[in-house]
Amino acid sequence: MENILIRPIQPGDNIAIAGIIRSSLEEFGVNRPGTVYYDDATDHLFELFQVTPQSAYFVAEKEGVLLGGAGIFPTEGLPDNTCELVKMYLTSTARGMGLGRKMIGYCLEVAAAKGFSQVYLETMPELKKAVSVYEKFGFEFLPAPMGNSGHCGCDMWMLKKI
Repeated sequence: MENILIRPIQPGDNIAIAGIIRSSLEEFGVNRPGTVYYDDATDHLFELFQVTPQSAYFVAEKEGVLLGGAGIFPTEGLPDNTCELVKMYLTSTARGMGLGRKMIGYCLEVAAAKGFSQVYLETMPELKKAVSVYEKFGFEFLPAPMGNSGHCGCDMWMLKKI
């Protein structure tokens, strides 16, 4: 993971990160309605995270090329002490090197620094490797969704106390 920079999203990152998100969903066959694939905000992540207090989105970059991103977001309807781990996607070439774990760990640190004591996420069974990584971080399965993410296409919900 040499020379990989994790930094806040910038305006010029919008197109590349939206492409990474959508191509990842296509790769796993989950590019369906009710997911971020069809969410207009996916094309405007910089702006969304600039105007939402207590949110943060980070991209991983190597030699000027984006490898993926992840963020935290105070999703509507979540308890005040809870944020959501959102839009955690990596390019296929960036998977398997520990970058996902690094991004999740970074987001958890930022969430704690912002005063959150729980992190929630929504995912899908098709994303088996991601689910396994979330479990290793101590995320536990929930029987139903929390908050109002608007992503009814996700049917797995997890929560971690930090």
